[in-house]
Amino acid sequence: MTIQVFGHKSPDTDSTGSPIVWAWYLNEVKGEAARPVLLGEPNTEAAFMLAHWGLTKPEIISDVAEGAPVVIVDTNNPAELPGSINKADIRAIIDHHKLVGGLETKGPIDITVRPMACTATIMVDLMGADAAKMPREIKGAALTCILSDTLEFRSPTTTPHDRAVAEALAAELGVSIPDYAAQMFAAKSDVSAFSDAELLRMDSKEYTVDGKEFRVSVLETTAPKTVLDRKDSLMASMVDVAKEDGADQVLLFVVDILNEEATLLVPNDLVKTVAEKSFGATVTGDTVVLPGIMSRKKQIIPNLKL
Repeated sequence: MTIQVFGHKSPDTDSTGSPIVWAWYLNEVKGEAARPVLLGEPNTEAAFMLAHWGLTKPEIISDVAEGAPVVIVDTNNPAELPGSINKADIRAIIDHHKLVGGLETKGPIDITVRPMACTATIMVDLMGADAAKMPREIKGAALTCILSDTLEFRSPTTTPHDRAVAEALAAELGVSIPDYAAQMFAAKSDVSAFSDAELLRMDSKEYTVDGKEFRVSVLETTAPKTVLDRKDSLMASMVDVAKEDGADQVLLFVVDILNEEATLLVPNDLVKTVAEKSFGATVTGDTVVLPGIMSRKKQIIPNLKL
């Protein structure tokens, strides 16, 4: 059976590109039939990556069949995976997030979880000398993933190794990192076609904090005003999105890539408490600026308190 390679729901660039990279490796180097799939529509930056490098958008699936062979990348959290994931035949996990627990496997598997900023960095390492065999479009996907997850090396999750791998890929491709990253971030910042609900779910993850269920949403942009101009309607939409998704509250952080800060929308006293206790902020209105906050994984999630 063909191995399905996929990342998390609400796929960002890493969860779109890394399945493509690893499926190529399994097919072309390891001789194992594999195909990348997605658990949702890719975001605008991921769509730009596919178009720029001439990559076919993977099929979007809603669940996996019992016994189906799968490789999970860029997550190990069952809440971000298909409902039947524990009935599948999980062959491997490649990730750079904290261990959550809850996945069950048919037998011993390969698990690689490393403290890197990007799954694609880990994949290049795992390939070793075979990474040189990657065709141009696969190298392009890997480069895009790393630049996205590191916000062009601005994110505090960035390691020297992520940067070294990205710079080596860019040199092999003849790509200027500043110029290419600017194109990527422009694509990421164009959210005009999305509804408020789509924006709130676009790059979001579910977390429980002191008994409260939060959908923690991040919008990374070089044009924060475009999003913040919609704050009233976004805050109104949070009520329905939270109800539909079984959450108590949506937290929306608008990350300004260039100024290296985040603005948190504050629709009620619950979010005000989160902002003040988690980040030591003083909230006086319906938004609060959090200087230096760039990373959900390293700076937002670990600090959330009530």
